[in-house]
Amino acid sequence: MGNYQKLGVWQSAHRLTLAVYQVTIGFPATERFGVVSQLRRAAASIAANIAEGCGRNNDRELVRFLRYSLGSASEVEYFLLLSKELGFLNKAEWEELTVSVRSVKSRLTSLINRARRSADSR
Repeated sequence: MGNYQKLGVWQSAHRLTLAVYQVTIGFPATERFGVVSQLRRAAASIAANIAEGCGRNNDRELVRFLRYSLGSASEVEYFLLLSKELGFLNKAEWEELTVSVRSVKSRLTSLINRARRSADSR
C-alpha cells in the first residue's frame, strides 16, 4: 500500500486523534484512567492500525488491520456518546467529533472493500 501518511483516511484519523486528545484535557481528573485513557487509546489505534496494515505490503493483511481500525472507530464513537451523556462533552463538541469519526468509518469501509477486491483478484 505504500506510505500510509498519504492516505486521506489516515490523515483524517490522525486529526481525529489530535482532537480527542485536545478535548479530553478538560475531562475530570478522576477519569484520567477511565474514559480519558480508553478514548485516547481507541482513537490512536485507528491511525496506528492503518499504518501497520500499510506496512505489511499484503492486501489481505491490510484488510485485517483496516478492520481493527474500524472496530476502534466504533469504540471511539461509543466513548464519545458516553462522554456526552456523562456531561464531559457539550453537544457541539460531541457532534463535531461524531461527524469526524463517522466519516473515518465510512472511508475505512470503502478502503476495506477496495483492498479486499484487490486481494481477491490475486
